[in-house]
Amino acid sequence: MNEVITIGVDLAKTVFQVHGVDAEGGVIFRRRLRRGQVLPVFKKQPPRLIGMEACATSHHRGREIEALGHQVRLMAPRYVKPYVTRNKNDMADTEAICEAVTRPPMRFVEITTRHQQAVLMVHRTRHLFVRQRTMLVNALRAHLAEFGIVAGIGRNGLERLLNVIEHGEDDRVPSAA
Repeated sequence: MNEVITIGVDLAKTVFQVHGVDAEGGVIFRRRLRRGQVLPVFKKQPPRLIGMEACATSHHRGREIEALGHQVRLMAPRYVKPYVTRNKNDMADTEAICEAVTRPPMRFVEITTRHQQAVLMVHRTRHLFVRQRTMLVNALRAHLAEFGIVAGIGRNGLERLLNVIEHGEDDRVPSAA
C-alpha cells in the first residue's frame, strides 16, 4: 500500500480541499474538509510535507499544522499557477499546490509569528488611516473649491478651510453644505 508523502491544501473560508500523493506522485486521496475537520484530519497523519498557497489565513493555519509536527511550506500563488493543468477550481489548485511544493526551484514564504502579524496589522491599519485622511482632505478641498473657496496645500491651508466650515461666516457656502 502506498503511503502519503505530500499533502496539498487549498484554503478557503468554510470548505478546504486536500490532496495527498505518494512518493511517485500517485494520488492517494482527495477530500473536501470543513474548517472544523482540518486539524483532526492532520492530527491523525504522521508528519508530512504540507503545501499551501500564502494568503490571509495561511500563516495561522500553517502554525496550527506545524504544531502537530508537519512541515508546512507556503508558496506565493503566482508560483503555483503554472502547475494548474486544467480548469481553475479548488481540486485543480490543490493538485498544483501538491506538485509545486516538491519542486526544487520553488520559493517559499516564511510563516509569520503571531507577533509579526500583529505588527503588520498595526502598519496596515495606520496606512489605511493615512489614506482615508488624505481622501477626506482632498474631498473637502474639492467641495469647497466648487464654491470658489481655495486654500494653500498643507496643514495651514487645511486649517483655513476647516475654519471656513466651522464658523459658517463665509456667504459663498450655503447652509445646506
